[in-house]
Amino acid sequence: MKKIVLMITAVIFVVAGASAQIHKPVKWTVASKKLNSKEAVVFIKATIQNGWHIYSQNVKDGGPIPTSFQFAQAADYALTGKTAEPKSKVKHEEVFKMDVGYFTNEVIFQQKVSLKKGTATVKGTVEWQACDASQCLPPDEYSFAVTIK
Repeated sequence: MKKIVLMITAVIFVVAGASAQIHKPVKWTVASKKLNSKEAVVFIKATIQNGWHIYSQNVKDGGPIPTSFQFAQAADYALTGKTAEPKSKVKHEEVFKMDVGYFTNEVIFQQKVSLKKGTATVKGTVEWQACDASQCLPPDEYSFAVTIK
């Protein structure tokens, strides 16, 4: 009986330890707003846990991994310009020997699209890296789709 209890306890600790290693400090949501019959804006929002940050799209080579967007090509819409971001906070990262832009708490990126038909489904992915004061997680990716009516 003791061996069974000991084995069950060991399994619980292993499972709990494995699940504790999965940390997702950034949650993504997507929405859209139709501006008129030919234009819309896609809003891609990152909600970032307290103490964590993600980097701007505008990080120079040799720095941390910037946030980046890839949009699927489709017959019902076309991208208008680049994905816009608000003004980022900037700090000097000694490990990279450069100033880098970053966001905390939440950030909303915006992508304008021109509509070729009345409705469109915009699909894409965002890649980012989340860091806190002591660590950076490996780059992560989120796939999204939003229908504009």
